[in-house]
Amino acid sequence: MIGDTETIDEFLTQHAADVEAAVRKAAAAEIMPRFRRLATHEVDQKSGPHDLVTDADRQAELYLTEALGALLPGSVVVGEEAVHANPASYEAIQGDKPVWIVDPVDGTRQFVHGDPGFCTLVALAQGGVLLGSWTYAPARDQLATAIRGRGAFLDGERLHAGPPEPGRDLEVATSHPDYTTDEQKRALVGLWTDGVAPRACGSAGLEYLAIARGELDATAFSWEAAWDHAAGLLLVEEAGGAHLTLTGEPFRITGGNALPFTAARDAATARRVRGLLAGGA
Repeated sequence: MIGDTETIDEFLTQHAADVEAAVRKAAAAEIMPRFRRLATHEVDQKSGPHDLVTDADRQAELYLTEALGALLPGSVVVGEEAVHANPASYEAIQGDKPVWIVDPVDGTRQFVHGDPGFCTLVALAQGGVLLGSWTYAPARDQLATAIRGRGAFLDGERLHAGPPEPGRDLEVATSHPDYTTDEQKRALVGLWTDGVAPRACGSAGLEYLAIARGELDATAFSWEAAWDHAAGLLLVEEAGGAHLTLTGEPFRITGGNALPFTAARDAATARRVRGLLAGGA
């Protein structure tokens, strides 16, 4: 636990491994025992058929809320399922306290269908600044981490996204049409051009990991929910990537972004994708 005089930076130096352990334990206790074993009554819809929640989401978030709060007294937790129950709790991201941003199962649709393409996302932020990131894909036993200023790692190996291969079409993962407004659809149409190969996105957290690994060139996302983006944005940044909103500013987890926005494996690619989106808007 953090001491009375310990800074957040010191906390991350001393306790990043404890956060990792909490994420792994939440998945082992609440997510993986339900993977490919979900009963019908354990799955519910939220806003529609593509927006699912399971008992694994709920119980893993409760586990992480207790564990992370105990690790860092005085911090608050903003979790996807808690915000669904109490939307006002999302405002804590804009406050001064350290805030844990949690998506217990990112890619719930994949989880429900027995697809291993899901992950648990945890980020630590304060004052709108991302400080720590944990992306855990339990069905693949892959853990990616990032601490601001200290680099990005996958299972202990440093990640360097690097620029795309010259002359190859850019692979860009994009928002599902169900989650885009008409104006955002017009912006995304800008990606349907020579030299770009857009495709539908899966788990946002795993798409960000693919960028950090240099396996995906960019994303083009049309929603702001911080639990989907916070961990991945820091991971991409620390791997050498960049992110830009439609107006050319970095994405802010506190909200008010011009959408769609892009995250990319390097700054030049981010500028290129942002230009295509702006041209289509």
